[in-house]
Amino acid sequence: MSSTLFLQSEVADPYSLYKSMLHKNPVYWDEINQIWGIYSYQFCVEVLTNSNAEIPVINSNNEQNLNQYALVIINNVTRLSNGIQHEISKKIATQLFSNLKEIDQNEIIFNLLKNDLCEYKIDWVNSICKKLPVLVLLKSFGFEENDCDFISAKMELFSKIMLPKKTEEQVQLINETSEKMFLIIEKHLSSLPFFKPEIIKFSSQYNLSTEKIISITVSNFIGLLIQSFDAGRGILSNSLLQIIENKNLSDKIQIEKLVLETARFDPPIHNTRRISAKDFYIGESLIKKGDSILVVLASANRDAEKFEKAMSFNMERINNHENLTFGIGGHMCLAKYFSINLATEALYFLVNQYKTISLSENNIQYEPLINARLPKNIWISINH
Repeated sequence: MSSTLFLQSEVADPYSLYKSMLHKNPVYWDEINQIWGIYSYQFCVEVLTNSNAEIPVINSNNEQNLNQYALVIINNVTRLSNGIQHEISKKIATQLFSNLKEIDQNEIIFNLLKNDLCEYKIDWVNSICKKLPVLVLLKSFGFEENDCDFISAKMELFSKIMLPKKTEEQVQLINETSEKMFLIIEKHLSSLPFFKPEIIKFSSQYNLSTEKIISITVSNFIGLLIQSFDAGRGILSNSLLQIIENKNLSDKIQIEKLVLETARFDPPIHNTRRISAKDFYIGESLIKKGDSILVVLASANRDAEKFEKAMSFNMERINNHENLTFGIGGHMCLAKYFSINLATEALYFLVNQYKTISLSENNIQYEPLINARLPKNIWISINH
């Protein structure tokens, strides 16, 4: 049996493996890697909504030697928390997102294209996908241009703070960036009208010091930036490939349907991990306390028991919105709607700004990651 764990850069078609596992082993114990692989839609949902399936703790004893600010961030971000800590962090993160202001996203896209377009060619991934989500989020909160430039430039390397295992070089770069990034964000958020009242409210509600609530708030704003960078980059990349495939698509409603179906059919995030806090069953399989679990979201998204003709790209399928790409339940990615809307607006602008959009290179290479299938580059030719 194939391993549940593999680098996306080394597999041409992971979906053929997922299809086989859905049919033969929807719940599979990988003896070599000592981890459960969960492949069906039903069982993935059962794990994601089970309170006994917790987010694995990263860097519990600071064995990675993160500095003070990096530790504050990683210990407070919603994505890595459980129980009451997760409840507090999620409420604060949700409140942050509710204060996001509308801005002219097209102006940002136009400037990014103008800056990097060379002889009608551009690398969509590095010029747009890695910059646009973070810039839109920062500008929606009114950050200064120089702060936007610094945070945007550092986000790719800083997002590695979420990795369970980090190289010494990655830790060094995270430590070098964390203090400045934290203090920039703390200073700016503190200047916004909503900030102080919200801090006082949460401090009173949870009987925590204002300093602690500020740390959680700043950490979760950084968490939102990382989520937006990860999800936004992948959705923008994979949706563009589908736009090129489905030519003559210029209506915004249709583009939004395409983005949503892309999130199901070719999601950026392929799996997420949990660890069992207590014994529980998935189907007939006993998941024991302490067992590691790999929830294969990309496999669940192509489960024919849930999605009719699941292996086909169909923008009109009525339940495409039920894909698990952004999770479900308490740990659902807060950047879900932000990322879908961002990709819809960006692609609508692109197809209406340029008459021809085509791939310059057909051989897409992927990043060497286990959990995410992200193109390294997508070189396209665009012309008015």
